[in-house]
Amino acid sequence: MRRNLAARIGVWSAHHRKTAILGWLLFVVLATGIGGASGLVEMSDSENGAGDSARAEQILDDAGLGQPAGELVMVSTAKAGDWRDAAREVSAAVRRTGEVANLAAPVPSEDGRDALITFELKGDAATAPDRVQPVLDAVDGVRADHPGVTIHQFGEASAGKWLGDLLSEDFRKAEFTAVPLALGILLVAFGAVVAALLPVGLALTACMAAFGLLSLASHQLHLFQTTYSVMFLMGFAVGVDYCLFYLRRERDERAAGRDAETALRIAAATSGRAVLVSGLTVMVAMAGMFLSGLMLFKGFALATIIVVFVAMLGSVTVLPALLSWLGDRTEAGRVPFLGRRGSRRARTGGGIAGTVLRPVLSRPKTFAVASVVVLLALAAPAIGMKTEELGLEKQFGSHSQLSVAYRQISESFPGGPDPARVVVKADDIEAPALRKAFDGFEKVTVHKAQNVAEIEVPLPDGRADLSELREERLPAAFDGTGAQVYVTGETAGSVDFNDQLKRGIVPVFAFITAVTFLLMLFCFRSYVIAVTSIVLNLLSVAAAYGVMVAVFQHGWGASLIGSEGVGAIEAWMPLFVLVVLFGLSMDYHVFVVSRIREARDRGLPTRAAIDEGIRRTAGAVTGAAMIMVAVFAVFGTLSMQDMQQMGVGLAVTVLLDATVVRMVLLPSVMALLGERNWRTPRALTRLPSLEHDEPEREPVGSGRRG
Repeated sequence: MRRNLAARIGVWSAHHRKTAILGWLLFVVLATGIGGASGLVEMSDSENGAGDSARAEQILDDAGLGQPAGELVMVSTAKAGDWRDAAREVSAAVRRTGEVANLAAPVPSEDGRDALITFELKGDAATAPDRVQPVLDAVDGVRADHPGVTIHQFGEASAGKWLGDLLSEDFRKAEFTAVPLALGILLVAFGAVVAALLPVGLALTACMAAFGLLSLASHQLHLFQTTYSVMFLMGFAVGVDYCLFYLRRERDERAAGRDAETALRIAAATSGRAVLVSGLTVMVAMAGMFLSGLMLFKGFALATIIVVFVAMLGSVTVLPALLSWLGDRTEAGRVPFLGRRGSRRARTGGGIAGTVLRPVLSRPKTFAVASVVVLLALAAPAIGMKTEELGLEKQFGSHSQLSVAYRQISESFPGGPDPARVVVKADDIEAPALRKAFDGFEKVTVHKAQNVAEIEVPLPDGRADLSELREERLPAAFDGTGAQVYVTGETAGSVDFNDQLKRGIVPVFAFITAVTFLLMLFCFRSYVIAVTSIVLNLLSVAAAYGVMVAVFQHGWGASLIGSEGVGAIEAWMPLFVLVVLFGLSMDYHVFVVSRIREARDRGLPTRAAIDEGIRRTAGAVTGAAMIMVAVFAVFGTLSMQDMQQMGVGLAVTVLLDATVVRMVLLPSVMALLGERNWRTPRALTRLPSLEHDEPEREPVGSGRRG
């Protein structure tokens, strides 16, 4: 009987298990070592931006006029003028560090109770966070000497250091929390230490190799600083799930009376094939982010494609080799009372799955409508979704030291922490028409050699002032001068980024829906299955959006997870969640529908095939979902708002996807459609069959071994 690709790979790995295992270890060591030595290259501000703000940053980069890292220190007292001694000491202390330049005299506020000291750090702004500690220590020293004076510091370097330290700490927290959680869930699922360690070990080695490959790739495609966190989040969850599906099928076949060799072959031909289809679907869906027009998403796409490919590769190659080598030793380290009961229920179709399926299949229309209503109710808050590129003060929470400093400085000196920067480029920057235009602005810096000028404009009212600056003030001043005039800064960058996202989400959405449809159509030879897959995914994504908006935009229940409502969703989050969930939901969908199709191909009617397929996969899907939810939930507890939004959004949706969608909505819809589920377009009848045929009982362990 003909074997599919996954079966051939699995059989080869079992025949050459030494080659497969040593080859995997060598690949991981080389990828990790070479990638670590090459280092990660992060994107510049111009690469991370879009629109006019990115053009402004690019002009400055091309002219070699990188903006130094600016810092603000505000000294506040209860009585007007009492800040003078403390401000004088702050200026002297930061000057003594030898790290600052352009130290300005203190500027008093309107009420005279606050004074703002501005300066810049010497050297490249990109490395300023690594050199700012002496300045922070100097300000802290003055703060300690003047307990009656309030001193706040905020700036690119201090915020960058805070962010870097926080990301490093959060990543360690995620890694050291997610791994034990996954291991504990697998231990409960399998009841044996060795069986639980296999998926975790393979997922971690896959992540290590992917980190190295991504570092190498970053020299061509520069990356955002949180890309590693996103890669670990995706890679670990997917890697564990793929191995879980494979291992669970092998154990089910053994429990059904198969010998070890035949059970492994069946697992390779069925779950192995599902892993290949699922991995391919995830990678293709992630490739849609390349169409966004933003380097941030291109980096996310590259990272997730690499880690999913490596995890998929390990699952279909080294895992069969390890299972063949270990044999019955996968049951080593058995924990009493764990694993066996769940396995017995999975084989007999009992447990929660059987309890849920009986009423669902007896009244499919009622349960289909009810589950759709639940998902739409959860999605309802998404109607009022507001997105923005969250500033550091929102990322860290309103009570963090950095956010308090930003807020206090903004209130006393409106527009101070976040002014607009107007970049002007001309053939002759000192032309009379341009000099006249510059007269209308206060802070103008002209770089004669580069024919570039920079203008700093406070934005007390944020976006409203930015709109007036771009649409009225700048055209009135520079029209007819022939100069290129662009506005950058945090507010301008956020607006331009959002505008590009709105333009980019349409082609990305069109791409992932089209490729999902085509892949499902080819793999299951049914346009009904393909359309159903897309509709179920869209309902899951809509529910995720609604939960994210309710928790993080409106703040409903945010305090329960140690977060708060910030009035908006991170600008890149909706597109990222859309693509990731379209990809990840295929894990369960392909696995479940493949088993249903298997049962039907054996001659069962559709409703009986649905019942058997979902019962048989319930244990694996539940275990995989628990692991994904646990890993994503860990990210929901991290310090940064965007990581919290991503973690909670993905965790809630995976939970809904594995319960409401896969256990209720999918079987009820398929039961209503009946035999129409399997309608095959005539054009596909000539394509090679991808049925889940059970391989003949040829011993896998026979033949040459490496």
